Amino acid sequence: MIQRIDHISIAVRDYEKARQFFQDILGAIPGAGAQDDTLNFFWKIFSLGDLSRIELITPTSKGSFLEGFLKNRNGGVHHITIQVSNIKAAQDKLNEVGIPFFGYHEYSGGVWKEIFIHPKDAFGVLIQLAEFNADDWLAHELRFHGTEKYCISSTNDSIMISFPHPGGGTFSVTLSKSDARKLCDDINARISR
Repeated sequence: MIQRIDHISIAVRDYEKARQFFQDILGAIPGAGAQDDTLNFFWKIFSLGDLSRIELITPTSKGSFLEGFLKNRNGGVHHITIQVSNIKAAQDKLNEVGIPFFGYHEYSGGVWKEIFIHPKDAFGVLIQLAEFNADDWLAHELRFHGTEKYCISSTNDSIMISFPHPGGGTFSVTLSKSDARKLCDDINARISR
């Protein structure tokens, strides 16, 4: 059912101050974002390092669902988003074991489907289960392009092999040239078996 933790969502009063902290100071790369006028909030995904992600969410006007959460604080972890391969199967599993969920929504013609598990049923943490394609929410420069299963680049003394990351984007390994030769030898030995 669970594919991976996709991101941790942080609710903030001052979006620009939070954006500067994560993007300008820590080096997070901005990705998808949008304003939701129904729930009166703005969200933006940021990628960090190995494609770990955070989401900044902030109210845009009175009546935002974030008002209660931010009433006595400037910000904090709001929820954890877990990617699932099939939202219907996730609902069926939760029903089977008696764990309540709420808030089923589909966005953008079904490219994002979500439900939530209340903190009282998830050890104090609001859990968002969502079905989606991870690449859709990444900055363009972080995506693995093409249909190749890997990409190889080199410098004078190293070889870098990049693979598509299950969370979207790429995962890369840098090897010395001698380690790369050993890897090739190991692969050839296993192919010969």
